[in-house]
Amino acid sequence: VQLQASGGGKVQVGGSLGLSCAASGPTFRNYVMGWFRQAPGKEREFVAGISRGGGSTGYSDSAKGRFTIFRDNAKNTVYLQMHSLRPEDTAVYYCAADRFLRTTGSSPDEFEYWGQGTQVTVSS
Repeated sequence: VQLQASGGGKVQVGGSLGLSCAASGPTFRNYVMGWFRQAPGKEREFVAGISRGGGSTGYSDSAKGRFTIFRDNAKNTVYLQMHSLRPEDTAVYYCAADRFLRTTGSSPDEFEYWGQGTQVTVSS
C-alpha cells in the first residue's frame, strides 16, 4: 500500500488542523492505521491508531482529548483531527499502515508502510 499524507500547515496556538492520509489499493480495510510525529532532534512518537473497521482507537497521552483519528474505508483514507494545538505539537506527521497488527499499534516498529510526512507548525 502507498500512503499520501496531506493537510499540514501553520496554525496558531489553540487552533485546529485536520490531516488526511490517502491509501492506494483496494485492500485498505485490511490495514491497521496509525499517525506518528517527529520533531527535530527527537524520535518518532505515536500519536493515534485505529483498527481496521474503525471501532477501536488509541491515543498518546498528549493527544488524548484533543485529537481524533477516524477512517473512511470507502475512500481509502484515514484522518487526524487536531484541536487545541500547542507549540509542542509542532512536528512532521506521518501516517502508517500494517497488515498484521491485531487491533491498533503504538510503536513505529509495528508498522510496515509509511507515508511521506506532512509538516505541522504551531506558533504562539
